[in-house]
Amino acid sequence: MRFPGYPFTPQRFDVRPGIAMSYLDEGPRDGEVVVMLHGNPSWSYYWRTLVSGLSDRYRCIVPDHVGMGLSDKPDDRPTAAPRYDYTLQSRVDDLAALLDHLGIDGPMTLAVHDWGGMIGFGWALAHADQVKRLVILNTAAFPMPAAKAMPWQIALGRDYFVGELVIRGFNAFSAGASWLGVQRRMPADVRRAYVAPYDSWRSRISTVRFMQDIPLAPGDAAWPLLEAAGEALPSFADRPAFVGWGLKDFVFDRHFLERFRADLPQAEVHAFDDAGHYVLEDKHEVLVPQIRAFLDRHPLARGGGTSPGAAG
Repeated sequence: MRFPGYPFTPQRFDVRPGIAMSYLDEGPRDGEVVVMLHGNPSWSYYWRTLVSGLSDRYRCIVPDHVGMGLSDKPDDRPTAAPRYDYTLQSRVDDLAALLDHLGIDGPMTLAVHDWGGMIGFGWALAHADQVKRLVILNTAAFPMPAAKAMPWQIALGRDYFVGELVIRGFNAFSAGASWLGVQRRMPADVRRAYVAPYDSWRSRISTVRFMQDIPLAPGDAAWPLLEAAGEALPSFADRPAFVGWGLKDFVFDRHFLERFRADLPQAEVHAFDDAGHYVLEDKHEVLVPQIRAFLDRHPLARGGGTSPGAAG
C-alpha cells in the first residue's frame, strides 16, 4: 500500500515473540541518528515531511508502535496468543528492543510528538547519556499540569464501555483527529492515509488502549514512569532543545508548553497561533527547515550512533 508523501520502505522485526514492529530506517547508516516517536492515533506517517527533509544526511529511525500504523495489532485478552499489554512500559521496552536491534548505542537526537514524549522520555530515564539533542512537538513528559482541565474527549475515551464502543466501533478518535488536530485542512488523500491502518474493530485496539492508559493519578499503572520522567526532565536542560508548538491544540496546550519552557529554559521555541495538535501538518514548510537548521547548528560528536556490524 502506498501513501502520499511517504516514499519510504518500511522494515519489520519481531519486537516480541510473534509480534512484528514496522519501522523506517532512512538515510545514511553513518549519519547522525534522529529517532522520531509518534503518538496516538497517528503513526510514522506523521513524521514523513521531516524524514524527507533530513534523510539525505541524517539517519531517521521511526517506529510504528505495536498496534499502530503498519505494525502488528495483537489482542490483549488473557487467552490471546500472541498477547500484548498496551501499556506505557510496553512501549518503552519496545523502543529499547528496536534500538538494540539496530545497534543504536551512541549519541542520538530524540524527536517526540503526543504520546511519543512519554515513551521517549520514559526510555531516556535509562539512556540519558545517549540523548544529545531534543526535538519536542506538542507532547508531554510529565503528569498533566494542575492548571489544565481534563478535555471531555479524553475522559470519554478513557471510559471502558463508551470509549471502546465509539473509538473501536466508529474509528471516532483517528477520524476525528484528522479533522480536529489541524488548523489547515488536510488533503483528502492525506486524511485517508492517517486513518488507513485503523479500518476495523480489531485494528483500532491500540487507539483506545492508549487513551485508557493515560496516567492521571498515582493509582494509574503508568503514573510512576511518567512521574519519574517529569522529575528527570530538568536534567536535559544542558543540551540543545527545539520546541515547535501548535497553540490551537486542545490537549497539549499552553500549560504543557510552559512546563517545557520552565524545565528547558535554553530551548529554542517556535509557537504558532495558527497551528493545532498535528503541528507538522500545519507548519511543515516552516518547521522542517527550522529543525534541519537546528540540527546542523548543533552537530553530534562523530563516531556515535551505530555499533560496528549493526543490523540495518
